[in-house]
Amino acid sequence: MRRTPATATERRRSRLPTTSQRNPLTPPTTEPERSVEIEHTYDVDAETAVPDWCALAGVATVEGPERRSLDAHYIDTPDAGLARRGVAIRRRTGGPDAGWHLKGPLVDDARVELRWPLGSADTIPDAIRETAAEWARGDLVPLARVRNERDAYTLRDADGGVIAEFVDDHVVADDLREGAQRAWREWEFELGPAAPAEKEQRAALFAAARDIAYAHGARPAASASKLARALGQ
Repeated sequence: MRRTPATATERRRSRLPTTSQRNPLTPPTTEPERSVEIEHTYDVDAETAVPDWCALAGVATVEGPERRSLDAHYIDTPDAGLARRGVAIRRRTGGPDAGWHLKGPLVDDARVELRWPLGSADTIPDAIRETAAEWARGDLVPLARVRNERDAYTLRDADGGVIAEFVDDHVVADDLREGAQRAWREWEFELGPAAPAEKEQRAALFAAARDIAYAHGARPAASASKLARALGQ
């Protein structure tokens, strides 16, 4: 999804757990691209129709769908120490943000995400290893594979600014520890650069989007993330 650049306020709000004085989302060797993800997720049935998001106050036009075929490989310590702390590391191909991603834990409804270049599938960047060690020690091993056929829609205001991105995801996930495969469909509604800056206004926007989603048959997401669902959590 398109990521909202981190503002100074969001950087202050994104206080993440650490085992040292150094911020764990500041890798020591390579400077990544940094963004803040603020989104809500819903479960939907296979036959559920996508809403007309022009019904959402402030949305003037809706662009899409844009089809994206995403393939993400998640890694973790053998005891899933990162996942237990709400941290995810993946290498994802497809879409506009292909690369290595490190997603921090949820703080005040937001997650900080770092992205490094795609590089080789056989080599975990040193910056990823060093950053991961701030949360969990041990070798990094394959944890899950998540494949996703995504239809992305861009919601714009009258000035052309991106209020939000809505995505319709058809997911097939493999738990590489247990050999289990799970499939589901979900929607994500993520704030864009033109979304309200104030927390109360953002909450009102999410509430209005939730009402539209629920009216079309959506329900609260059963899991905290795609990775959690892939692992049966």
